[in-house]
Amino acid sequence: MLKSKKRVSDIIMYILIYVCSFLSVLLLAGIIIYVFVRGISSVNWSFLTTVTSKLKGTVGIAGNIVNTLYIIIITMLIATPVGVGTAIYLNEYAKAGKLVTIIEYATETLAGIPSIIFGLFGMVFFGETLHMGYSLLTGSLTLILMVLPLITRNTQEALKTVPDSYRNGAIGLGAGKWHMIRTILIPSSMSGIITGVILAVGRIVGESAALLFTAGSAKALPKTLAALFPKLFQSGGTLTIQLYLSATSEGDFGTAFGIALVLLAIVFLINAGTKMLAGKFDVNRLK
Repeated sequence: MLKSKKRVSDIIMYILIYVCSFLSVLLLAGIIIYVFVRGISSVNWSFLTTVTSKLKGTVGIAGNIVNTLYIIIITMLIATPVGVGTAIYLNEYAKAGKLVTIIEYATETLAGIPSIIFGLFGMVFFGETLHMGYSLLTGSLTLILMVLPLITRNTQEALKTVPDSYRNGAIGLGAGKWHMIRTILIPSSMSGIITGVILAVGRIVGESAALLFTAGSAKALPKTLAALFPKLFQSGGTLTIQLYLSATSEGDFGTAFGIALVLLAIVFLINAGTKMLAGKFDVNRLK
């Protein structure tokens, strides 16, 4: 009788798990199909390579794409070494104590703060106190604070997956601490580190609240390569900012869904790249 009841409960849970999984896939497919149907008519070569101009009669997001790439590159160039370095210190050098507890608590707290609060802080501190104003640099510095916890925690978890025998073996062969970390631990945990970095990129691509307060909404496209560096100190709206403005202030839902389709394609490419790189480093680790 007991076996019969257990069998029935197992079947019920098995069915519920499959129903939940099916609903998740169905929800994702529904969003993708709806955005694709509403936005595909707006996406063309001109849409991706020009900027919106009433004089020329063009509607485009090239300036927003450049601004998004700018934000991603600047943010990750600073956040990645700081986040990975913090994780290495906490996992390999720091001894258990108040300092480690404070750092980990601060990291976890930063990860839970709403992005709009980061935006308010970035606007007041970077924008007004440091006189950076609305600029891509202000937005990047704000996003660094947002993605640091993500990179740090993912790197920590990746380092913890490396067996202690690797560490002891390297030290036993006469390798120094830093040499062991650089040649053994980091390559062995690279797939997890890359996953954390690309997840951080995904958060940057989808962020809007913090950037609305810090980076502004300008969508001008630099005319020359020499104008790329000065643009760092100028206002620049990313794809998510332009999507928000198109759907609210301008009421242009066709353009908004076109941008949404481009963002979905970017997220898909990021996820695909994560799996490919993680799989590649896992294979190399096994070899």
